[in-house]
Amino acid sequence: MLLLLLPFVAGAQGLSLTLENCKDMALQNDPYVRNAHLDVLAAKAQKQEALAGYFPKVSLNAFGFWSMNPMIELEVKDVIGENELSDVLTSLIEEAGQQFGFSPVYTALKDGYVASVSAMQPLFAGGRIVAANRLASLGVEAAQLKQDIMLRDNDASVESGYWRVVSLEEKLGTVGVLAQLLDTLHKDLTSAVQAGLAVQTDLMQLELKQSELRSGLVQLKGGIRLAKMDLLNSIGQDYCLLPANADSLKPFIDDIVFTDRLDDLLPPEEYYVPEEELAAGVDEARLLDLSVEAKKVQKRIALGEALPTVGVGASYNYSHAINDKFNGTLFAMVKVPISDWGKVSRKVQRMDYQMQKASNERDYLSSQLLLQVRQQWLELTVAWDRMMVARETMDIAQKTTDQLMKSYEAGMIPLSELLQSQTMLRQAVEAYIDSQIGYSSALTAYRSRK
Repeated sequence: MLLLLLPFVAGAQGLSLTLENCKDMALQNDPYVRNAHLDVLAAKAQKQEALAGYFPKVSLNAFGFWSMNPMIELEVKDVIGENELSDVLTSLIEEAGQQFGFSPVYTALKDGYVASVSAMQPLFAGGRIVAANRLASLGVEAAQLKQDIMLRDNDASVESGYWRVVSLEEKLGTVGVLAQLLDTLHKDLTSAVQAGLAVQTDLMQLELKQSELRSGLVQLKGGIRLAKMDLLNSIGQDYCLLPANADSLKPFIDDIVFTDRLDDLLPPEEYYVPEEELAAGVDEARLLDLSVEAKKVQKRIALGEALPTVGVGASYNYSHAINDKFNGTLFAMVKVPISDWGKVSRKVQRMDYQMQKASNERDYLSSQLLLQVRQQWLELTVAWDRMMVARETMDIAQKTTDQLMKSYEAGMIPLSELLQSQTMLRQAVEAYIDSQIGYSSALTAYRSRK
């Protein structure tokens, strides 16, 4: 965990992060990624819950009672009725009761308790147990697919933020190089003005250009800090804005370095996959299939509610209500729903409609996925062409600036023409950097479908 959180710590002064480091840290700290993993665990727990339906239901029961009067009171007349025999027997029992000390009336169930353990094994439940387990398995697969989609989107978000910082740093480097060139040119021009070989207005024009570059440097540094803050917050990396408060766990934001650069970008043809194959293999396509299959399983569960339920069981109990005895019982149970058939038939009909709706959505969204894959391929090829044009423009601007520098040193062109050329070179370099980032983003979106 520590290695994931702090991949490369350079003492107490800074932190170097690669793109993979940032992705790993985001997996550990992004709450939505953690919640997606919890959804997978919950789906697996629900599958285990459904699996329990195959096994007997065992229960331990206890029951105790007390009543103001016995619930059973029996006399001789209660058994044989009102007749001469019952009168004779009642007299004999009353005399014997007085002689031997017992009541002529039998009483029971004034108080007592019963304890039992029972097991019930379902043999047939209309297919609902099997269908419930199938539905739980589909839920696990769907949760895993959603987690994969979440991880893919998280990686894409981190990558986008990472390259945004890198692009701004590349632009900062370009402005820094131009600033150094202007500083060198300023020294030479100052000497020329002092020697009477150049006019003061050229020097003022150059200083104005230097001031413009310094303003651009300030804006770029602020933009880099904001971009870093956004990325670092998303991956859970702490930082501080004051160098005096920095340490190895909380480095100064300017000392956090993103080391990866966009190199060796290959043309789109190197990554091509047939569009039908790519669209059919994406996680979203499988989720659509699972949605239709889940509706079918739910229909089977609804249909099972109208079918008989069969089960067998056994119980063993001890009773202290009437007599102190242990007793065992075997039993079978058959439940045939009758009055619910109309309700269940309407429910099955409703599930049919929902299944058709899910199937229609799957067909439509599958075609949309294919369209999306085609659009991403088109965007990838356009981004590559744009990058090639931007690189060609940058090379031309570089050659033009080099040639104009020689012409200026030879006194053949004014300073304003050279400064304008350097501005165009800066714009061309920044445009090329932006096109690299654009192609990388388009490539990430396309390759995430694999």
